[in-house]
Amino acid sequence: MIGPGTLISILCYALLAAILVRIVFSYVEGPFPKNTLHRLAFDLTEPFLRPIRNVLPPTAGFDFSPTIVMIVLFLIISLVH
Repeated sequence: MIGPGTLISILCYALLAAILVRIVFSYVEGPFPKNTLHRLAFDLTEPFLRPIRNVLPPTAGFDFSPTIVMIVLFLIISLVH
């Protein structure tokens, strides 16, 4: 049986992977998803990134919202373990 801490860690790692896929595809394909995997990563991560992007606009053309979400996810993983 999977405990709640393990389940939270798995979900956090899955979201981290989706953010990384989104970052890589945004450099290769551009900001608008055309690839199915990019679209899936975009759809999974946008609800987490959009609120941060609304508070912290891009600085010098760089979007810091994925970095902030990744830091929060790593903190959650650390707290769960």
